[in-house]
Amino acid sequence: MARNADDAEKFGVLQSKRNATRYQILVQIAERQPAVNQQEIADAIGITAQAVSDYLQDLVGHGYVNKHGRGRYEVTKEGVDWLISQTDELRGFVEHVSEDVIGQVEIETAIATTDIREGETVSLTMRDGVLRAMSGDTGNATAVAVTDAEAGADVGITNFEGVVDYELGTVTIVSVPQVQNGGSSAVDPERVSDLAEQHDLIAVGGVEAIVAADTANLEPDIRFGSSAGVQEAATKGLDILLLTSTDLLSAHTDKLREQNLSYEVVDAADS
Repeated sequence: MARNADDAEKFGVLQSKRNATRYQILVQIAERQPAVNQQEIADAIGITAQAVSDYLQDLVGHGYVNKHGRGRYEVTKEGVDWLISQTDELRGFVEHVSEDVIGQVEIETAIATTDIREGETVSLTMRDGVLRAMSGDTGNATAVAVTDAEAGADVGITNFEGVVDYELGTVTIVSVPQVQNGGSSAVDPERVSDLAEQHDLIAVGGVEAIVAADTANLEPDIRFGSSAGVQEAATKGLDILLLTSTDLLSAHTDKLREQNLSYEVVDAADS
């Protein structure tokens, strides 16, 4: 064998194919102990049963595994410690790939406001809650197009620089009493209709709120999953009128506070 278990501190599973195999075998033993079938381990990790036997002898010889008779093995404390150290190394590598490597080549989608060619620098804006891209680098935020697009089509963008300049949206909340306390009949439909004209989207939460919107001749834009939907819309700069039953009010406001989004609860009682 080219290297033995003493090399574990010097050669991690990402640098040594041998240690990578040792790691897999230790995991398999830990899952199956004390009764260990060498052929099952071989099939699981794609090596021969003889190779598994050789590794087991090496691991036993260096104190990572104890043998308790034919086909009975147990990972020792030293073996567990080594598994933990190597798992930490793998976790750190995965985080590096996810955050530093993949994150650098993240691709988002925007709507092209001009014709755009792949590889071209584009300026980014936010309008109607949707990211927009136009040819040129005159904006506060820029990116590079990874696809061709005609004006009005979707375009892939990456390599972001700067910050898209827009204001967060606000949420106006009408709390609709539960049915036992008057329900939708306690809400003034004209007041709700007037409020709706001042907002970009209408959202509802709860049956009482659905009826209140219907009574005001409003068609909700967000009807299901409204707490998450309202939060998402507000973070993209849209102003939302939210009608929600009183029992669901805190679920919505908690979500908004978590994201530091501005909201106001208004009185729309039927006078």
